[in-house]
This record gives sequence, structure tokens and C-alpha cells, in this order.
Amino acid sequence: MATSLERVTATPAALGFIEELRQRHGPLMFFQSGGCCDGSAPMCYAAGEFALGDTDVYLGNLGGTPFYMGFEQFGYWEHTQLIIDVVPGNGGMFSLDNGTGRRFLTRSRLFTDGECALLRSQPPRQPA
Repeated sequence: MATSLERVTATPAALGFIEELRQRHGPLMFFQSGGCCDGSAPMCYAAGEFALGDTDVYLGNLGGTPFYMGFEQFGYWEHTQLIIDVVPGNGGMFSLDNGTGRRFLTRSRLFTDGECALLRSQPPRQPA
């Protein structure tokens, strides 16, 4: 069994798109929306342009870009691995993918019982 498990990953297409946006906008960050204005979507912001709260949970990095989720939302998703992809369409109104003709999309898979046990031993951490 692996010694560490990623709570969030990205497809090669998403990693390429993140790099395109980083070249255009500088350092980035993600926040998984809880379903308000733009539905439940991964929102991409220029680093520092989205105010994180004390209870927001850091899930990991996607190509060097930190990914966060609200604590309440994490309660619904903690048993799933988030897989960030990119598809044709319009991004969230405030997300940097808006207007590009592509948007980020969250796919997911349930962790196995063994993976859940491993995750209990490695709670979410803060970015390095």
C-alpha cells in the first residue's frame, strides 16, 4: 500500500491548462466552490485574490498550484479523491478559466476502505 495518498489530482489536460493560465496570470490558487453562483466547480484565481477562511482545508497541489475547499464542503467530499479535468465550455464567472472556451471540472472517485484508513493517518495539511 502507498505511504501517501493525494486528495486532489489533475488530468494531463488540466495540468496543461493550469500552466497556460499561470503564464498569463502568474501564481494561481484553486478553491472548490460549494455550489452558490457557479454551482459546485473548481474555481481558479490569481494567488491571493480569493480570501481563505480559517477553516478552509488545503487538499494538495496541482502542478504547484494549491487547492482548497471549505470545511463544510470537505465533510461531504472527504471520502473521495477529486480529479480536476478540463472540458469545453464557459468557466465560473469569477474563475480565470472564464472566457477561454474551456472550463475546469471536478470528477471524483470513492477512496477504498484501505485508502480511507491511510487518510485517517494523514489529515489535510497546510501548503509547504
